[in-house]
Amino acid sequence: MTTGGFRAGNSAGAMLLAGLLALAAATPAAAEGRVTVVTPYLAQPGTQFYVDGFKAAAAEEGWEVNVIDTAGDIAAAVARIEDAVTQGVDAIVINVDPAQVEAGLAQAQAAGIPVVGMDAGMHPMLATNVTSNGYAMAVETATYIVNRIGGAGNVVMFVFDPFPPVQMRGVIADAIFANHPGITVIDRVTPDVQDGGIADSRAKMEAILAANPEPGSIAAVWAAWDQPALGALQAIEAAGRAGEGIVITGIDANPQARDAIAAGGNFEASVAQDFIGIGRTAAGAVARLLAGETIREPVIYVPTRLITAANVAE
Repeated sequence: MTTGGFRAGNSAGAMLLAGLLALAAATPAAAEGRVTVVTPYLAQPGTQFYVDGFKAAAAEEGWEVNVIDTAGDIAAAVARIEDAVTQGVDAIVINVDPAQVEAGLAQAQAAGIPVVGMDAGMHPMLATNVTSNGYAMAVETATYIVNRIGGAGNVVMFVFDPFPPVQMRGVIADAIFANHPGITVIDRVTPDVQDGGIADSRAKMEAILAANPEPGSIAAVWAAWDQPALGALQAIEAAGRAGEGIVITGIDANPQARDAIAAGGNFEASVAQDFIGIGRTAAGAVARLLAGETIREPVIYVPTRLITAANVAE
């Protein structure tokens, strides 16, 4: 009886152990690891929010996150990606044009380290890119201007072609304005963004206003993101030309932009990106990759919303 009891217990224990091992094999382990985030654009409010969202989600995963800002230096971004590869991190996240950092991406690929874009741009060496739909955002703000100025007037554009998510916005706005014969783009400005973009945009807008002094000579300012729009607004107000009805639009709907829209002045519309959501979704993509999943979508879009005086308080 004692021997039989021992054998039965042994058998039950073996079955329990086998079941636990099977469960462990079927359930992916929590993806704890090291992740490096590289960006030259941490001075931009949107990037700060991306990073905040990513770090919050990463903390829930138990990851160690190292955020590196190269302050506008693209060459340094390549070097920092290469450093992360040398350090053997588990994943890399970039907020920079992938075409400009291909040397670093190639090293990551060779080392088997997945790289996720966080509002970066689509690239074959990225596992995926998490962003807002830049085409759709540009359509909303450019058509807003077309409607407000009745399809006629001079427009100033603030663009930034070196960064794909912003460059695509300018391409779409160009096409929409070109489709209206009554609209003339009198200047296409690329501001210096190292200080965030407001100060240089203001200076460049002041020069444009001085070159076009007649009331009504500028109907609208389309900006590919909020910082130039805010700089243009400051220039227009300082020049005493706010009463001309110059329509300003931006993209991002950051707190300063929302305040300006709520004030009911020239800055009339922006598009709210879910920056925190982009950061968290990028972290979700990293988690999927660390769990062994292959992500099939080269781009993952996070929803946006047009913000005007009608809904800015919501």
